[in-house]
Amino acid sequence: MPMRRHLLSSLAIALLLSTPAFAQMPGPHRPASPERELSKRDMEFVKNAAIGGKAEVELGKLAQQNAQSPQVKEFGARMEKDHSAADAQLTAIATGKGAQLPQQLDAEHIRMRDRLAQLHGDAFDRAYMRAMVEDHDKALKAFSQEGLNGHDPEIKRFARGTLSVIKQHDRMARDLDRSLTPVGSSRPPR
Repeated sequence: MPMRRHLLSSLAIALLLSTPAFAQMPGPHRPASPERELSKRDMEFVKNAAIGGKAEVELGKLAQQNAQSPQVKEFGARMEKDHSAADAQLTAIATGKGAQLPQQLDAEHIRMRDRLAQLHGDAFDRAYMRAMVEDHDKALKAFSQEGLNGHDPEIKRFARGTLSVIKQHDRMARDLDRSLTPVGSSRPPR
């Protein structure tokens, strides 16, 4: 009996000593500590980057199905691959900071997806590539600003690291968009 009491006492002391460490750990029912929380600006960037990335993945899959041009299909596959990888990285960072990322597209991207889903062949190719140029122009601006002016060091690093990929995407989208414009078209150059 004394050995059992000694064992229980040791266990109780160990639990009491470890309680402060557990209390400091964020968990599903405890918010992240204040130094780990994202500023409003950083959270807005994270939310928009997550939605934009999800849209690029969905639209990339759609391009692989609806496009006529092999180059547009390849571009769609690249968007799916690269933006899935960026999304996984952003999710890991945000989750570590106690942030919840949107799981669905916003209304603007839903409308774009639904509009593009109605198109096939050459019409899809031109509309999709115009949308990709516009989206990547917006992303370039947002990721550049976050990389320079963000508050959270990890989010800033993510933005800076992802910016080079977005620049590649933007160049590719512009080149493809130009190649799809018929000779003699009255459409203004981009």
